Amino acid sequence: MSFKFIKTSNNGGIIRITLNRPPVNVLTIAMIEELINALKWAQEEPGSLVVIGAEGKAFCAGVDIADHTPEKVESMIDVFDRLFMAMDEVEKPLVAAVNGVALGGGYEIVLYCDLVIVSEKAKLGQPEIAVGVFPPVACYLLPRLVSWPQAMELLLGGDAFDAVTGEKMGLVNKVLPVEGFEAGVEEYLKIFLNKSPKILALTKKAARTGLDKDMINGLKAIDHIYLKELMQTEDALEGLKAFMEKRPPNWRGK
Repeated sequence: MSFKFIKTSNNGGIIRITLNRPPVNVLTIAMIEELINALKWAQEEPGSLVVIGAEGKAFCAGVDIADHTPEKVESMIDVFDRLFMAMDEVEKPLVAAVNGVALGGGYEIVLYCDLVIVSEKAKLGQPEIAVGVFPPVACYLLPRLVSWPQAMELLLGGDAFDAVTGEKMGLVNKVLPVEGFEAGVEEYLKIFLNKSPKILALTKKAARTGLDKDMINGLKAIDHIYLKELMQTEDALEGLKAFMEKRPPNWRGK
């Protein structure tokens, strides 16, 4: 699929969406629209995972300040909200691959991903408070991902944090060396690529379905997915059969 500010590819079960607006991939309204369309494309592509990465020295330095001005801000908020709706509609696990800076709106994209891989030079954070605004998506997500005091420190303080700090807070899955970062990402993702793409997607759906529900209603909703969706797949039956026959499963993605 061809875009001006986004690159896409699909290889070996990994669908890639790459931000490509030098020098630091600042998001404009037009670029966000492209990203929405790239996510719709990724949802339809065969594969196990969708990796969101970037060209250049930064993952993304945020949304263009020019798009925060009074005459543009409503359009910017609308398209930015639609971006996360598009991310929510991707059934495959979303992976953020961050080799550099991810700040503001760029970090909000990272926060919404299911897995986060960063390099040792990564700097992450929500600096919006310093310019007199706040990050709506991060205000929703951070209190759900870390403790309330940690969320408030990140939102009210606005300071960037490094890769190791992010890992300690549980906001980062894996920290990799800068040299060979892309190869390291692919190596890490191997633990997911030998699983059924269909079951990966259903597991993500089940986990998200239980969010913000009490235990009884959450379990009911998850059990429904297990019985009416998971157990109707060929791959669930194949996995159980392969285990009993002591052989590797032959996933078909169905």
